Amino acid sequence: MDRAQKTELVAELNQTFAEVGVVVVTRNLGMTVAQSTKLRNAMRDAGATYKVSKNKLAKIALDGTDYLSLGDMLTGPVGLATSIDPVAAAKVAVDFAKTNDKFEIVGGAMGATALDVEGVKALATMPSLDELRAKIVGLIVAPATKLATITQAPAAQIARVLSAYAEKEAA
Repeated sequence: MDRAQKTELVAELNQTFAEVGVVVVTRNLGMTVAQSTKLRNAMRDAGATYKVSKNKLAKIALDGTDYLSLGDMLTGPVGLATSIDPVAAAKVAVDFAKTNDKFEIVGGAMGATALDVEGVKALATMPSLDELRAKIVGLIVAPATKLATITQAPAAQIARVLSAYAEKEAA
């Protein structure tokens, strides 16, 4: 890798760190290409990315971002899982670590807040941004639905009473 490629990679990583909501640092000792592909596809499906980079270049890219606390975690063969949604990358990484013994979570960060392994696991149990939005919409719609049901009930009762009187007079 020549100097221009390194500079471009550092700039790309720096931009990524500036845009994302969470970074999960993982260690991948001896993963096969098929396992890496499976992980990358799962990340992509969740709206996250997984990238393996040189630790020295990643440490340089951390300068000027909120993720300076990740510098100590960048030792050995590590990969960086990132996502704009603070839960997506953590959720996929934790799920993948459960099924693959060659993949472990080192830690992570959510902005300036550093996370240990337990913090990443706790983050993974939280509902995603889309799930929270769905819950909010459900909470907003529920009172309107109940209101519509309540306002229709008296009208339906009146209609049944009138129908009963009509049937009584017809008989």
